[in-house]
Amino acid sequence: MHSTRSLTQWFEQLERFCAQAMSPESLLGPYDAARERKRIALAASFGLTGVQVALEHGGFGAPYSIKAKLAQRLAGVDFGVSMAVINSQNVADHVSRWLPSAVSKRWVPGLLGGDLIGCTALTEPGAGSDFSAITTLAVKTRDGWRLQGEKAWIINAKIADVFLVYAQTQLGAGAAGIAAFVVEAKRKGFERSGDAFTSVAAFSSTAGFRLQGYVARDDEVLHAPGLAFKRALESINGARVYVAAMCVGMLEESLRIAQAYGQRRQTFGQVLEQHQGWRWALAEAAVDLEAARALVHCAAQAIDEGGQSQDLAAKAKVFATRAAQRHVPALLHAMGAEGLRDTYPLMRHVAAAQVATLVDGSTEMLLERISKNLKI
Repeated sequence: MHSTRSLTQWFEQLERFCAQAMSPESLLGPYDAARERKRIALAASFGLTGVQVALEHGGFGAPYSIKAKLAQRLAGVDFGVSMAVINSQNVADHVSRWLPSAVSKRWVPGLLGGDLIGCTALTEPGAGSDFSAITTLAVKTRDGWRLQGEKAWIINAKIADVFLVYAQTQLGAGAAGIAAFVVEAKRKGFERSGDAFTSVAAFSSTAGFRLQGYVARDDEVLHAPGLAFKRALESINGARVYVAAMCVGMLEESLRIAQAYGQRRQTFGQVLEQHQGWRWALAEAAVDLEAARALVHCAAQAIDEGGQSQDLAAKAKVFATRAAQRHVPALLHAMGAEGLRDTYPLMRHVAAAQVATLVDGSTEMLLERISKNLKI
């Protein structure tokens, strides 16, 4: 268990990273892969890519709830950067957790030090929320496993070095045939494909890649067939909570910016915050922000304690994404044309809130899950 002092120091590191690497100027302009590599490397130097990695592997060894707080703080500035840092940390955590040390040490030190960047690849051009429908194929050979297929909408894929790739080992087997492999971008048979599909995803280096005869060695099987599907669902459940936390961060920062603007902007002889109608928009946002925080806290605590968190995760994501969708545009509108300035993150947050409703389970999919387990 970490002392209050060590946690305080870690959060101080987080704030220093935000100040050094996430200024408004650094988030403007066209996408630059070299810049984004440097940004994640700096995050690693501040210990942010090892937040959940066990102490014996060189990480911070924090509980899940601290990762959720990291996601929330970074997303308050930029959703894409938050996604990029969290996903690289996830790879370091999973590789160190599920592979023998003799194997994981090929990648974990580099992921923690920032020399390597990680990403996880589930989604394909024809398979998103229906994860069991993936068609990337893994065929057993004398040399290991030969991988063939294409992935799309993968966070960090444009710059990542280490990929956790989910593939089907037996056509027609569905979830039971899915396995997970560690894939290296530098190896023969790996080819990147496509830039970020949207400016919202730019700073998360979202792209696709193809595997054409790529050979993964036997000791690079992260999860065996069948087990991979279960482990992936566990990871997705956690992802729903940190995406909800990201929405909390975006709404929280948007509210802070709007409130500060309302305290200095003069209209009709008085500052904005003295207008009752203007204040109510902020009050509405504050109510939903508090509720979203509470749901995220409950879901993160359930994960920390190893309890049942699936329904809580679904409810947290549904509510937090809806709150961000509803209130960030309203807060931008409350600032008038000022809210459109690139020096503020509100325009990025408006678009990111839409993305958040789609990643790691769409709102409709989560509502279906909640409805099936509904108990009053």
